[in-house]
Amino acid sequence: MSERVIDAGGVRLCTESFGDRSQPPVLLVMGTGASMLWWEEGFCRMLAEGGRFVIRYDHRDTGRSVTYEAGRPGYTGADLVEDAVAVLDAHGIPAAHVVGVSAGGALAQLAALRHPGRVLSLVLVSTSPAVPVDRELPPPTAEFMDFMASARVDWSQSASVIDHLVDYLRVLAGGRRPFDEAAARDLVRRDVARADDFAAVRNHDALADGGPSRTPLSAIAVPTLVIHGTADPMFPLGHGEALAEEIPAARLLPLHGAGHGVDRADWTTVAEAVLAHTAAAGRGGNAGAGTRR
Repeated sequence: MSERVIDAGGVRLCTESFGDRSQPPVLLVMGTGASMLWWEEGFCRMLAEGGRFVIRYDHRDTGRSVTYEAGRPGYTGADLVEDAVAVLDAHGIPAAHVVGVSAGGALAQLAALRHPGRVLSLVLVSTSPAVPVDRELPPPTAEFMDFMASARVDWSQSASVIDHLVDYLRVLAGGRRPFDEAAARDLVRRDVARADDFAAVRNHDALADGGPSRTPLSAIAVPTLVIHGTADPMFPLGHGEALAEEIPAARLLPLHGAGHGVDRADWTTVAEAVLAHTAAAGRGGNAGAGTRR
């Protein structure tokens, strides 16, 4: 495990790698509003022990990466896509398997569309089409919307932030499984303590997209695995089904009872699926995990 701060065109990004760099590279892209800690170390080590060189990183305004004035981020969602490519450049990696969760899955899709030569394969977890599709997608659950409408947090007080994020994780878990509050609170506490300016993460809520992509998902030409919880309250399963149908030859792996994100209970399932998928992609095929929709 090695943490490294890189210069991405004058932008400071904090990265961390696991495993042997001679092995196939896997770039982990977290959702906006979350630092690389949300790709938990135990999960990263599973991938590294499976023979992958794993890189995770802090987005701008998270963790130890560059922060901006509150409400004035000075960058767009398109810049976050370019940051992913810059991380590969800094590590001397021509192309990588890209795994994105939530908004990180949208960034991964856009990276594959804008920089097809840099992406060997995609794994899209708990996410939604990054470009418009000709179908109606299911809305978030009522419970999720009620939480977002009623949540109150004092971003100047770490205790308030921690309580808020633990409650948010409880909602994201989807309610079908027991919620591990102790593990969630530990993760959030470490994230808040590590951040140079935790309140800066609010800038992600104000980001412009930087110009919508006009390229359809059908243009994605790399092997793609879609992993989606059946109890995801933010992006219900129909979002994952749409991705699996819109991206050529993509496969869908439903996680029964899982909510939004990569729950510890699913680490083994998800890690094994990622390892199988990236191995098959390296041989020029697609993995057999999941079902074609």
